[in-house]
Amino acid sequence: MEGESSGLIIGLSIGVVIGVVLAVTAFFCFKYHRKNSQIGNSSSRRNATIPIRANGVDSCATDSSLGTESPKSVMPSSMPLWLRGLKKVNLVTATGILEYSYKDLQKATYNFTTLIGKGAYGPVYKAQMSAEETVAVKVLATDSKQGEKEFHTEVMLLGRGSLASHLYNEILQPLSWELRVQIALDVARGLEYLHDGAVPSVIHRDIKSSNILLDHSMRARVADFGLSREEMVNKKVSNIQGTFGYLDPEYISTRSFTKKSDVYSYGVLLFELIAARNPLQGLMEYVELAAMNTDGKVGWEELADPRLDGRVDVEELNEVAALAHKCVNPAAKKRPSMRDIVQELSKIHKSSHVRRKQKEPRTPRVDSVIVNMEQLDRRSPTSQHQRVESLDSTADSIDV
Repeated sequence: MEGESSGLIIGLSIGVVIGVVLAVTAFFCFKYHRKNSQIGNSSSRRNATIPIRANGVDSCATDSSLGTESPKSVMPSSMPLWLRGLKKVNLVTATGILEYSYKDLQKATYNFTTLIGKGAYGPVYKAQMSAEETVAVKVLATDSKQGEKEFHTEVMLLGRGSLASHLYNEILQPLSWELRVQIALDVARGLEYLHDGAVPSVIHRDIKSSNILLDHSMRARVADFGLSREEMVNKKVSNIQGTFGYLDPEYISTRSFTKKSDVYSYGVLLFELIAARNPLQGLMEYVELAAMNTDGKVGWEELADPRLDGRVDVEELNEVAALAHKCVNPAAKKRPSMRDIVQELSKIHKSSHVRRKQKEPRTPRVDSVIVNMEQLDRRSPTSQHQRVESLDSTADSIDV
């Protein structure tokens, strides 16, 4: 009996030892395999090429998970300076996506040490591409499948870059006045939906020109909802978030962000569209100086972007500027709602369209003249005979 017990104990001990050895071996094998896998991924990542949108100054986005080569194409003429100045000519696809090497981006971001922010889909780095150009590089997180999908959607649908790139990039053609008003209306409608159409209401909290993206038809879309929040009554925040130059002064003093704070930022954006001047470089001071020489509704034309070269509907500009001035009223309660803004801006835009139509030259219709002559012939039996005599006399005078 004792012999059987001893044998059972020995057997169990041997089994436990073998189990422990197998577990330890499996652990080290798994760790070794994982390490080799990471090294392989790192190596392939260095050899990969990263696509960058060629259009737009501050809208260059990257995706380290893409490494397929694209067919050769001609570099677009609207490409930023830092892309034109590359020593090595990179490949551009037909959709405007530039294949850009990981090593070059690694150099531009100082080995990805220039972190400026982190979104839901990955970190964003500051990249110095040349002395004249600084861009943001977004690297998608390896597990961000939704982020990769949204990145491709942005590139496909919003390939014209940001509004800021068109206002401040001298290489690109300046936006026409009509297009600026249309962009303002697009943004207003987007914000109106967030404030009054969404349930619950959403406050964007970071309206600025670099967060307005343009599609291939130059229609504007409101982007970057990283700071967006549902509307909450009497909700105060501990930290001020947003972009200086666009921030509602009442939000800064009370720490309470409302729909009217978005309205203030939108008013700054309207003045930015009019003047093409950066809010961080004295735009609002410039606006207040201009306001001293106006009666509220006229006299704003001195704000107009010089690159428009006078090609602007002055009456419409004054009306848009007056609306913008209401939006940036220091007292939030005196600012219009986004719904009121959409209605007023639509009315302004429609009136301007009617004025342009009225100014178009009208050409007389030849067919109406012929009809009138035929009616005259039917009305007077002798008219045809008189016309023949007139033609005969004309011929005689020519012969003479």
